[in-house]
Amino acid sequence: MDSKDIQDDLVEVLITEDQIQARLAELATEVWEHYQGKDVLLVGVLKGAVMVMADFMRHLPGSAPMDWMAVSSYGSGTKSSGVVRILKDLDTDISGKHVLIVEDIIDSGLTLSWIRANLDSRSPASVEILTLLRKPEAAKVEIDTRWVGFDIANEFVVGYGLDYAEGYRNLRDVATLAPHVYS
Repeated sequence: MDSKDIQDDLVEVLITEDQIQARLAELATEVWEHYQGKDVLLVGVLKGAVMVMADFMRHLPGSAPMDWMAVSSYGSGTKSSGVVRILKDLDTDISGKHVLIVEDIIDSGLTLSWIRANLDSRSPASVEILTLLRKPEAAKVEIDTRWVGFDIANEFVVGYGLDYAEGYRNLRDVATLAPHVYS
């Protein structure tokens, strides 16, 4: 979906598809160099990370296996409480492997902090995080994030996997959603 098709639902496009692809290519090069010669597993967090994972993997100069987790974070409305329940666990034993969590966005950090601690408890060689977007102003916990695509303001954004009520995930850009849509 193109942002022009839904311009009445958006305040502004923050990051274009071209900017996303260019940054993912840079990150893929950095990640590949970092893990050269190591057994790395990419772990995506469903559903938001689907677009990031797919395009990030396409930019890698070699092959890397992937797996997925789905979690539910309980909270009020659009706020996360950090109380997490696993809906879909990994199919892969990560013991002794280098794990790279691939995320779409880090907001409060509460859910991702829980995921990282959960994965750390499974005896991996290491756990690192790559996120396309991070909202520093929204952070409630500090998360050591090795690779960040873009830092953005604490605004309600959609597109490129990010949704509102399961809509807008297929928007090619990342954009601020107009308040009239969600209020």
